[in-house]
Amino acid sequence: MSEPTEKPQRLRVVVADDQAAVREPLAAVLGLSEDIDVVAAAANGNEVLTAVAAGPVDVVLMDLRMPGMDGIEATRRLGDEHPEVAVVVLTTFADDDSILGALGAGARGYLTKNAGRQDITRAIRAAAAGQSVLDREVQDRLLATVRTRAPAPGKTLPDDLTPREREVLTLIGQGLPNRGIAEMLFISEATVKTHINNLFAKAAIRDRAEAVRRAIEAGLA
Repeated sequence: MSEPTEKPQRLRVVVADDQAAVREPLAAVLGLSEDIDVVAAAANGNEVLTAVAAGPVDVVLMDLRMPGMDGIEATRRLGDEHPEVAVVVLTTFADDDSILGALGAGARGYLTKNAGRQDITRAIRAAAAGQSVLDREVQDRLLATVRTRAPAPGKTLPDDLTPREREVLTLIGQGLPNRGIAEMLFISEATVKTHINNLFAKAAIRDRAEAVRRAIEAGLA
C-alpha cells in the first residue's frame, strides 16, 4: 500500500483593504487556493495588528491608503512586533513615495491592483518563503528612481563576493526575479537563493530593494 500524499502546508493570510467591495471578494478568491487560508480581513492598520496578534499569521496582503493607521505604518509595526509575518503590498498606487516607503518599511512584495489572482498567490507564496516579488511596473519605477538618486559608481561591495554572487547581484539590479536569474545563468532557483543569501550576508543587504540600489551604486546595473 502506498503512503498517503502529504498535503502542502496552508498559508494563513490576512487581507487588508479599507474598501469592503475589494476586501471581501479578494478574500473569497484567495480562499479558493489549495494552500491559502484567509484567516482575517482588516479595514485598516490597527485591525491588521489585532488580527496578527490573535494569529498565527504567515502573510498580510496590505493595502496602503487606509484610514487611521495606513499600510506603511502597519508594515513597519509588523516588522518590529511580528518579524516572522511577511507583507505583500497590493495597492492602486505605484508612485515613488509609496514604493520606497513600503519597501523601506519591510514589505517583501509590491503589486498593483492590476495583478491577477495567479500573480497575487505567487507573491504570497514567495513572501512566505522569504523571497521578494515586485510587478513589472513597480520594478521599472524602482530602477528608474534608484538610478536617479544613486551616487556615482564606486566601491560599495565587499571584496569577498564570488564572481557568481556578483553576477546574481547584477541580474537583481536589472530587475530579474529568481526564476529569470536561474534561466540566465543555467542554474536552479534553489542555487540562486543560496547565492542571494550569501551575498546579502556578506554585503549586509537587507532586502531586494536595497540589493537593486547597491548594484546600481557599484556600477553593476
